[in-house]
Amino acid sequence: MRILMVLPYPPSPIRIRPYGFVQALAQRGHRIRVLAVQPPEDREAASEALKALGVDVRGFPLSRGRTLWNAVRAWARGEPLQAGYADHPGLREALRQSLREGWEVIHVEHLRGALFAQEVPPERLVFDAVDSITRLFAQAQVLAPTARVRYLARLELERTRRFEAGWLSRFPRILISSPEDAAALRALAPDGRASLAVIPNGVDLEFFRPQAVPRDPATLIFTGKMSYHANLAAALDLIRDIMPRIWAHRPEVRVQIVGRNPPAWLRRAARDPRVEIVGTVPDLRPYLARATLAVCPLRYAVGIQNKVLEALAMGTPVVATPPVQGGLSAVPGRDLVIAEGGEAFAAAVLRLLDSPGERAALGAAGRAYVEAHHRWEALAERLEAVYAGS
Repeated sequence: MRILMVLPYPPSPIRIRPYGFVQALAQRGHRIRVLAVQPPEDREAASEALKALGVDVRGFPLSRGRTLWNAVRAWARGEPLQAGYADHPGLREALRQSLREGWEVIHVEHLRGALFAQEVPPERLVFDAVDSITRLFAQAQVLAPTARVRYLARLELERTRRFEAGWLSRFPRILISSPEDAAALRALAPDGRASLAVIPNGVDLEFFRPQAVPRDPATLIFTGKMSYHANLAAALDLIRDIMPRIWAHRPEVRVQIVGRNPPAWLRRAARDPRVEIVGTVPDLRPYLARATLAVCPLRYAVGIQNKVLEALAMGTPVVATPPVQGGLSAVPGRDLVIAEGGEAFAAAVLRLLDSPGERAALGAAGRAYVEAHHRWEALAERLEAVYAGS
């Protein structure tokens, strides 16, 4: 098939959902062109691996000034700020030109790309919402780690609710990454019905795989983009609530928080020398391979947590909170451990630190789970069925 991907950010190992789909689809023989906005936070994303597969990747750099102007225009139109963030006249023109070239499927991703989707003939459009941002803001307005984020979530919630509800009648084929987010979108439809296909995220099982290196005896790792408010809330809960409970019994336990753009205030919050704010790393795998456990104490979440898929693929045992289960069919107690509340979470970590056999069983089961459910090749096959209209 001839597939045109329109994205509000470059596909990359950071923006893994479009990257994984494009890579798998190209390997399955499809001809693909990618039109991608390059916002300031994604300017360094590399596309050489996709170009090596014959993918035509065209980037459109977006300045910080343009993002601010886009936000002003979106506000004036009564739309969410996110909806206007990535608007780019150069990409719009490239999209119009590409539409005249006969691409069979136009795949547009995310709330930030929805304005581009409105220019596409409905019969050729597949819109990947990824997550319900209405659901995200409904949680963030109460649970976000800072007053500023809580205020912005409240400010954006009703605009986002109206905007997402508009997709359900305007876009004939909509993808979503989890059943929970699909239910949230369906709740916005006047009749409770919408044409939604749930396709989860995958993980690169060749890149993320168990390594033959010894694990540290007592090191926990939490990974993720540390400029994202839900990850920051989890990092604070880990540092302030969970770790003191663990240290009361096992004072030698160390924590590594690995992910790009940690704010200065998070570094200040991590005063204890046993907490290491690692920040950006060129390769996450050595950290996951050496960690005793991966922890993911999210207060709130939407979609699928790639950080959990990557840890499971590395055979690293995972302890997580209930919001992390969204979109996963993993069995708690077999594939990962789910614990709610600081006391229960700390108790689960302490039990596993004292149980190398249980850790080994969890690591093996987690790897088997992602092999069975999160292969990009199998997910690309499901995406092809959506493209074909079946």
